[in-house]
This record gives sequence, structure tokens and C-alpha cells, in this order.
Amino acid sequence: MSDLVKQIAADLQKQIEAYAPKVEAQDVGSVLEAGDGIARVSGLAGVQASELVQFENGEYGIAFNLEASNVGVIVMGEYASISEGSTVRGTGLIASVPVGDALVGRVVNALGLPLDGKGPINATSRRPIERIAPGVVYRQDVDTPLQTGLKVIDSMIPIGRGQRELIIGDRQTGKTAVAIDTIINQKGKNCFCIYVAVGQKKAAIARLVATLEKYGAMEYTTVVVASAEDPAALQYIVPYAGCAMGEEFMETGRDALIVYDDLSKHAWAYRQVSLLLRRPPGREAYPGDVFYLHSRLLERAVRLSIDYVIVKKGAEATKANAVNGRLYKGPMAKHDAEHDFKAMANNADLEMKRTPASGGSLTALPIIETLLGDVSAYIPTNVISITDGQIYLENDLFNAGIRPALNVGISVSRVGGDAQTKAMKQVAGRLKLEMAQFRELAAFALFGSDLDKATQRQLERGQRLQEVLKQGQYIPMSVEQQVTSIFAVTNGFSDKVAVAKIREWETAMLRYLETSYGHLLKDVAAKKQISGETDKALREAIAAFNTTYQG
Repeated sequence: MSDLVKQIAADLQKQIEAYAPKVEAQDVGSVLEAGDGIARVSGLAGVQASELVQFENGEYGIAFNLEASNVGVIVMGEYASISEGSTVRGTGLIASVPVGDALVGRVVNALGLPLDGKGPINATSRRPIERIAPGVVYRQDVDTPLQTGLKVIDSMIPIGRGQRELIIGDRQTGKTAVAIDTIINQKGKNCFCIYVAVGQKKAAIARLVATLEKYGAMEYTTVVVASAEDPAALQYIVPYAGCAMGEEFMETGRDALIVYDDLSKHAWAYRQVSLLLRRPPGREAYPGDVFYLHSRLLERAVRLSIDYVIVKKGAEATKANAVNGRLYKGPMAKHDAEHDFKAMANNADLEMKRTPASGGSLTALPIIETLLGDVSAYIPTNVISITDGQIYLENDLFNAGIRPALNVGISVSRVGGDAQTKAMKQVAGRLKLEMAQFRELAAFALFGSDLDKATQRQLERGQRLQEVLKQGQYIPMSVEQQVTSIFAVTNGFSDKVAVAKIREWETAMLRYLETSYGHLLKDVAAKKQISGETDKALREAIAAFNTTYQG
């Protein structure tokens, strides 16, 4: 027994001698007051703006207000158990979220934690939720279309990759439907999608996820959620978290689309947080920096410039392999690389290559809800001024059965035809002209009783154009189908079809062309234009269909 005691004593002695005390400095504070998702903390002298802090109960918060005597913290979780005197510790970490391919197909919260019951997310990297948007030097022109699959948008209000296109309208006018159709249409187009749900009911989010799964869109989509039940703090940070996830794709040379649904509720959450932290209120009780709230978010939507290197033939396009050690960046990258390449004596053994992590894009579709069509309200006005175009949806059009309920007259895309294929430009120009004439004549006809035959024909053509631009939900169309439909109607092939039968005629016509003249549609898709030969062949094919159509 004595030997056992001696052995234990010897082991303890060794552990005592091996003990090396560690001194670790921590920034510690205590809660002065807490409630409504907000905590005021004394101490934390070294805390940084947007730094994560941890409360005694294990919940995290973000340092929001840095004042002389205290720090205002927004709590990102359960705040009921946080009480006066509770300990708060700084983490030294800026608020960040996991990013990368591991999030594709998942439903996560504002912190990147899974909500779909599919297990943990094995992301290998993280990104801060806030960052400075790329400067002008690092951007390139928006000249590549991002197809929505909706004829009325792709033809007249086109969206380009890297654009910020606002979807605006009253409640229940189909704003989310337009965004979801756009996501569904990205299938097979190598474009990753992020849908950010702000302040929505959980039931509505569940239905949306089910819809995306039904149409195979969750294979390339991440849904980021801060529901109406979540604290205002999470609703405030969730768009920035979703944007950080999208930037990961963009900065690895890929294309991404992000939908913010919606920024009206985001502004409400920010107002709530700001008022609780006693920030000075301004117009409609919003703090004075509410414009900056959305501008610093939407400015992060961009199409990055393409970088080039000169390497030996067959070598990987990296700066490490560059024969002159140079990476060409910015708007003059291609010009400078070509100049240096031509000047090299041994350029027969070299080649100029694009680096794979460049040229990516992040396209933003923010959604704003209006009240009774009032676009001059504070938040709509702010967001309109930041975006590159607006898609206006109207109650009257929606109730009249025109869906998407898009008011073409006041909707605009500042990118315009640059974000269209040549084939779409060829048919869209005439479409815009005839629709503008139709709107003018329709307004005039309300006061006229006796219209000449030419005016009547033009009105009837406009009615058929309006009808063909209608489109059911979750039925996006390929570019070649859109082009063919618009081509047929603008060239008068539907003039003898009853207005009520136009959509039926369109469906039958496209089915006929796909089965009997599929090569024509493939030609439009491949060449992205309607050549003279294809134009002639399309006219003959549609005329042949009309002889068989018995609608």
C-alpha cells in the first residue's frame, strides 16, 4: 500500500514540476443593461467595430456602437437570459460567415449555421460580412446577359451579369415570383444563386425552398434566412452575410446571382436596432445613414475585370508561372498583356492566358415593397438611386391578368441592349416601338369613337403583343424560344389569330418548330443572331404552321 502511495505522490510531483503557467490577456466587460436584443456593455476597451463578442450564456453579439463610456452590442440569439452584470468577452474576430461550395444546396441562417437538418456545413473558409466594394479599376463593363427566362424582361428590361436591378411594387404583385423564375432559369448556366429572406414567415420560406427543390434549382442555390421570428440583429446582418457568400463565387472566377427579399424589411430591422441604441432618428425615424446601409451592400454587386498572364505554352495561368513575373490587372490588362507579348522575342513558345480566378460577377436583384404604388417614399427613393435599373410591378396590371405585371413604360435598365444577344436585339427593337405606339393609341382610343382601319390594326397588333408577353409562373423560356415568339408576332404571323387564343397559338407554334424545324432554333441559340437565311427559313416555317393551325 505504501508503494502505491509513493507512486501517486511521485506522479503528482512530476505534474507539478511540469506545470507552466500561461498568461492570456482577454478583453472583458460587463453588461450594464439588456433587453429587446440590445445590450450596453462597460469595459471592452479594445473592442473593434463589428467585432464578435461572447456573453456569459454563450450567445454572440456584434459591437455596433463604440462610445466613450460603453459599447452598444446587438445580440444575435437568445437575449432573455442576458442580465445586468453578466460577463462579456471580446473574441478579436470580425463578424464572418462560412463560404464556398459546401453551402450550395443548403438553407442557413445569418451566421451560416444550417437550418435544413442536413448536418453540419463543412466549409473550409470564412469571409467577413462587411467589406469595401471593388473600385472602378477592378471592374469591367456589364455586357453579358443574365437571362430571366421572362420575355417581357429579357426583351425590354434586360439584366446583365454584375448589374443591380431593383424589383419594386406593392405587396402581392409578383415581385418574389420574378426573382424565383430568374433563379430557376439559371439551371445549367453555371451561375450560383443566393436567396436572402429578410423578415419573412417561416411557412413562406419553407414553400419557397420546396418550389426550388421541385424545379431542381436547389442544386445551385443557397437560401439564407432571417425570418420574422428572428431578432432584428439577425435581420440586419443577413443581407451582408448572403453577399459575402456570393462574393466567394465571384472572386473565384464564377458568376453568382443574389436576391434580397426584401430590403424594406431590412431597413425596418436597422431602424429598430438604431432606435434601441439611441441613435439620432431622422426622416420616418430612420437614422441618417440609412442610405449608406444599402449603398455599401449593393455596390458590392460587380463584374470583375479579367486578369492576364504570359506563360509558356501549356503552363497553368498563375502569376507564379508568368515568364515576366507580372499579373496584368485592371481595365488595360488585355491591352498591356498583348503589347508585352508581341514585344517578347520568344513569343512563339509563349501564350497569353486569362487567370481562372478573375472575371467573375455578382448580380443583385434587390426587392422593395411600396405602399399604394408610392415610389417617392423614403426607402424606395434611396434604393432606386443606388441601382442600375428598376422593374416596376403594378397592382392594376396584376389584377387585369397581365403577369408578370410589369409596367414597361416606367421600368428601365441602364445597361440596355449591352446585356442582350444580337438575336434578342433584332426583335426587341421593333417590339419596344410597337408597344410604345400601342400604349399611346390605347390611351387615345378611350376618347375616340370612330377609328380608322390602320389604327384598329395597330391596336389589335398591340393587344396580341401584350398577350404574348404574358407568361405563367415557373415556366421560364430559353432565349431562342423568346426570340422566335416575338419574331412571329411582330412580323404579323399572329394577326389573324383571336387575341384570346394567342398564348395557345404560341405554345403550338413553338412545339411545331421544335419538332419539325428544330435546327432553326438551334441555329439561333448557337449563333445568337438571326441571319438572313435563318430569317427567311423562320418565316416559311411559321407560315407553314399557320396553314395547319386550327385554333
